[in-house]
This record gives sequence, structure tokens and C-alpha cells, in this order.
Amino acid sequence: MTNKFPNLEKSLNIETTIVPISKDAIQIKSSDVLNDQQKDYEYSREQLYKLVAKGQEAVDGILEIAQESGHPRAFEVASQLIKSVADTTDKLIDLQKKMRELDSPQKGTTTVNNSLFVGSTAELSKLIKQGLLNNVEENV
Repeated sequence: MTNKFPNLEKSLNIETTIVPISKDAIQIKSSDVLNDQQKDYEYSREQLYKLVAKGQEAVDGILEIAQESGHPRAFEVASQLIKSVADTTDKLIDLQKKMRELDSPQKGTTTVNNSLFVGSTAELSKLIKQGLLNNVEENV
């Protein structure tokens, strides 16, 4: 093959080769995808539980500090930390909901059938007068 970038090769003092692109598709098994989903779900759940546990420890510590010091900023930090732990527990519920959505089959799939008439307006009016068009609509 011819060299497509001779100036670039010369300036960088290198030689390039053209690598053919492989057109083979990577096969992904559906069981692999399901296993990955389950692993990801379990990992996410485990991490969220750890975050809630650590957050609860932090809340206990900051509440103790806030009560001892009586400082308003300590109580503000405590309230923000409590909100953060509550948000993490909400994420656990959201994770459950998302996993159920992934496991359940798609609901509400609809089929749309579009009928198309190819012909002139004279032919269409003739069919309407004969009542053939109504029969076609009933069968669809």
C-alpha cells in the first residue's frame, strides 16, 4: 500500500503501517448481560448499605459534638448529614425499583397498523359507494 502520510512520517522520523479493521462482531450472550446486571445490582446495593452505615456513624459522632459544643454550625452539619443518609436510603429503594423494571417484561407495547390506499380518487369513491372500504376496515 502507498504511504498516506509521508510528511508526517518524515517529520516524526517514524514509519507507519496500515492496520486492517476487523469486521467480526463481538458476540454478547444474553446470559452474560443478565449476570452483569445482577452483579451490578448486588455491588450497588452493598455500597449503598456501607454508605448508610458509615453515614449513621458520622451522624452519631456529629450529634455528640453538636450537643457538647452547642454550636449552631455543628447542628447545621448534623442536619445536612442526616439528610444525606436519608437520601442514600432513598437510593436503595430506587435501586430496587429499577431492578424490578429491568426484570419485568416491557408493558404497554402497542401495534400500529396503518392502512394505505393506492389509487385515484375516482377509484376510492367507487369503493366507498360499494361499501368495500368498510369491510376492509372491519377486517383490520
